Formats: sequence, C-alpha cells, structure tokens
Amino acid sequence: MRHDVSHAETEAAFNAALWGPMPPAGITAPEQSEVAQRFKVYRNNVQHSLTRALAARFPVIEQLVGAEFFTAMARVFITAAPPSDPVMLRWGNSFAGFLDGFPPVAHLPFLGDVARLEYARGRACHAADADPVAPDALAVADIESLRLALHPSVILFTSSLSVVQIWQAHQTGAPGAPLEPGPDHALIARQPDFTVIVERIEPDTFAVLSALYDGETLGVASEKSDPTPALTLLLRHGLIIDTGAPR
Repeated sequence: MRHDVSHAETEAAFNAALWGPMPPAGITAPEQSEVAQRFKVYRNNVQHSLTRALAARFPVIEQLVGAEFFTAMARVFITAAPPSDPVMLRWGNSFAGFLDGFPPVAHLPFLGDVARLEYARGRACHAADADPVAPDALAVADIESLRLALHPSVILFTSSLSVVQIWQAHQTGAPGAPLEPGPDHALIARQPDFTVIVERIEPDTFAVLSALYDGETLGVASEKSDPTPALTLLLRHGLIIDTGAPR
C-alpha cells in the first residue's frame, strides 16, 4: 500500500474492496498483474469465513434452503450488511429482516421468523449468568404478591406461523410429526447446565410468562390464566432468580 495515506484510510480502502470487484488502490506486488488475483483470493477467504459464521448461527435456515443456495444468499447479505462490530456475536441481527425482503425466498414466508428464533437462541446462550432460587422459594404465605425475576437468558418468542414446530422438526432425532397451524409460542432460555432450550408453550402459558417478564406480580399474571404450567416450567429449568420476597 502507499505510505502517504493514513492507517484509517488504508483500512477503509481494504474494507470497501472486500465487497466490490476491484482491489484497493495502492497495493503493490512483484508482478503488478497479480494484484487483482491475489486480492480476490483474500476476498474469497473473508467471505467464505463470514458465510460459514452465518451458517453456524442459522443452521436451520441453511437446512431449509440447502447449502448451495445458502452460500449464494449469504454472499448477498454479507455485501449488504458486513460486520460493523468486532464482536461477531452481534452480527446477523438484521438477517431475519433481509430474508423477509429477499425476493428469491418470498415463497418461504416463515424463513424470517425461523432466523429470529435462531438469533434469539444465540442471545440466550451468551446472556449473563445468574443463580436460580431454591426449589421452595415460592412456598410463602402471600404468593400472589411475588414479583419473579427471570433469568437474563429468558426470551419469549412468538410467530403467527408454525415456526417453532419447523425449527423443532429440523433438530437431530426429531419425530416427523405434521405441523399444526400457527401461531406458535416458545420459551427460549439457557439452563444452569448451559443447555439452551426452545420449548413450545400454549398461548395461556405464554400470556402468564409475558406478564411475569414485564414485572407484574404473580397475582396479576394469574389473571391471564392458571399460572401452574408457567411456574412449573420456570422451576424445572432453573429460570427464576429472585422472588421479591423479604429475606
């Protein structure tokens, strides 16, 4: 590269060239005719790495469209939305929106929500740690006044389509059951053993969990429906970290 440009300018030129057809200006090589070819190899390596990173984050999307199509689609997405943050965990948050508006997959309207579910799993996996309450934490006299603090990994997912079922059907060992009509609701969270769960739940249970997630008391949440299934679910997976009860 030329020595009369700043490091920031050099970095910007490299970044721009990664998503375009030409190498950045100022690169030199023993044979100048080799510059474009050498940079093409570099560009392809970067784009291949990002494509595989995207596939690792959205494995069911890759299964649904096929590896070859996913690679071609990922190249379009990468060009439109390359990483802008050194923390790769945050990259891919716009992939679902991209799928919603990508004409070649318009006949698969559920893809965007499948991507949202997969991205939520990644968020849950990397959420902050917190210890669950003891199993008898809800054994208090005034249980309706409790405000249950849920684990930081808890995400409540909903889709108007059968998206949770589609995702579950593409997991190893999943039974080949027919899909029920949507909407679908799920609790996504990381258990104490660091397993990330995606548990499909009934609308009434989702309503109770949503109230608790929003900070309502157990009494208010109970007005939505019987809270027993929701509480059983939270306790079984160690997802209550505080009850708001006097210590």
